[in-house]
Amino acid sequence: MFNKVLIANRGEIAVRIIRACRELGVRCVAVFSEADRGALHAQIADEAICIGPAASKDSYLNVKAILAACELTGAEAVHPGFGFLSENASFARMCQRCGVTFIGPDPASIDLMGDKAHAKQTMRAAGVPVIPGSDGVVRTFEEAKAIADEIGYPIMVKASAGGGGRGIRMVESLDALENAMTAAKQEALSFFGDDGVYIEKFIKNPRHIEIQILADKYGNVVHLGERDCSLQRRNQKVLEESPSPIMTPELRAQMGEAAIKAANACDYCNAGTVEFLVDADHHFYFMEMNTRIQVEHPVTEYVTGIDLVAAQLKIASGERLWLRQEDIHLTGHAIECRINAENPKLGFRPSPGQITGLHMPGGPGVRIDSAVYQGYVISPYYDSMIAKLIVHADTRVQAIRKMRWALAEFLVDGVDTNIDYQFNLLKDEDFENGNFDIGFLGRKDFTN
Repeated sequence: MFNKVLIANRGEIAVRIIRACRELGVRCVAVFSEADRGALHAQIADEAICIGPAASKDSYLNVKAILAACELTGAEAVHPGFGFLSENASFARMCQRCGVTFIGPDPASIDLMGDKAHAKQTMRAAGVPVIPGSDGVVRTFEEAKAIADEIGYPIMVKASAGGGGRGIRMVESLDALENAMTAAKQEALSFFGDDGVYIEKFIKNPRHIEIQILADKYGNVVHLGERDCSLQRRNQKVLEESPSPIMTPELRAQMGEAAIKAANACDYCNAGTVEFLVDADHHFYFMEMNTRIQVEHPVTEYVTGIDLVAAQLKIASGERLWLRQEDIHLTGHAIECRINAENPKLGFRPSPGQITGLHMPGGPGVRIDSAVYQGYVISPYYDSMIAKLIVHADTRVQAIRKMRWALAEFLVDGVDTNIDYQFNLLKDEDFENGNFDIGFLGRKDFTN
């Protein structure tokens, strides 16, 4: 095991990684921007180093500053968390060149899965079901038109280097194709520095189901069941749960096997997530693979009893996978609500500012992953998430009830939040019955 790990991130995920390191007896180094001098992760780490101004590009995306911090502190490894540099293959390579272990997959795996068009080709060759569409990047309108004519409208135009819902356009007819393709390419270039797009058949009212995997350096891979991430607003996840209400043992086995095939196809090592769309007939299709820890990982930890961040550290340090597939069982039901500093009644407008009053819920089966405290200032420079509220109970009905009272106990003064929005969602009859898909939040209003 490492003696010292640098955490190249901020907020609740940095605090989460520090806690995992502490349990393994590993010393931690936090990095922080000038805007984060009072941040919790910088206060509780064994060491903390300022790496630049508030803007992410000058601090949390500043590769040279982060590697210099490793050298100054003697950190042997870097945990990138999620976001920022977590899926940056160039950063992973730079770590290797500097003799620092990147706690994540090999750069080649990141490259392969980061190119969504190439990833689809790889999955198709590995026997993983993929959505009908282009074999790779589509360069011209004429090529796009031919593919759309073949698979039929509606279609999706997607950024090849994309993620987080960026660079995506739904197209219902030929008349809208050219404009949608131009807009997707421009957005992709702006956010990812790559204007490559590919085309997929639009799957009507699917569920978004992802499979968590763990893989070691010796070719051992297991899956840890699924998370249902269908509740999204503008392609951004709002609430996640495990197990999925639509899951059957047979479907879980099939999707788990496909996820393991996906991991083997790219020689994957460490924690990863294979994301699928599942249609009304339970046909599933590979969408993408996230080569990092996920925001929603706590629901999997609750139902499996496996510390995924500790697993990342162990695998990166060279340990052989200590789990077999038959060792993994899902127990009970877990739900995660993302609590954001935003105003749903004003179009989810971000609400930066100082938290003047704070009470977080607790009790059996209630977990809070957060880095805020009373007096903390929510910065306009970064993501607006205040906390992740996670509950676990024996059944889904009990988990919903527990989440409702936990939300009712969650009090935040000084900034607007989406707590009431989440509470209204938890009271919805269709949600209670598991009757939803990725378009659900776009069809219903939970702001009142």
